[in-house]
Amino acid sequence: MEKYSRRNSRVFVDGDACPVNKEIAKIAKMYDQDVLFVASYAHMRKDEGQNEWKYVDSEAEEVDLYILNMAQRGDIVVTQDTGLASMLIGKGVYVLSPRGKYYNKEDMDQILFFRYASAKERRAGRYPKGGPSSFSENDRQNFKESFIKLLSNLKGI
Repeated sequence: MEKYSRRNSRVFVDGDACPVNKEIAKIAKMYDQDVLFVASYAHMRKDEGQNEWKYVDSEAEEVDLYILNMAQRGDIVVTQDTGLASMLIGKGVYVLSPRGKYYNKEDMDQILFFRYASAKERRAGRYPKGGPSSFSENDRQNFKESFIKLLSNLKGI
């Protein structure tokens, strides 16, 4: 993991369908880290608690565009959108999936090719059996460990 230096980094969360929002808020608080959850108005929540939320239009890609425009070198973004991840990595942003996988430059060509090939198959009417695996407690634990490790490294702990 390449280390970028920038003061006052921020965590942005693609919050529309993120299964680890509570874990992000809890861990970020332990590290005194600012977090902004970004979601569309269609996913507005009543139980925001102490967290900061930014709501954007419900049009396709609005959340991604907001995060892409606001995130700066050294920030952290939690998203499962590989297209967004590839653009953010180019800006020097750390990108982590809700399953705890770090996205990096070295893997992006393969990830984006797989995304393209899968979309091409779906357009041709061929769908994989079973779809993606369900989000598990093991995925949640992997995310927590990866997020803690990333924040610890960035804070120099």
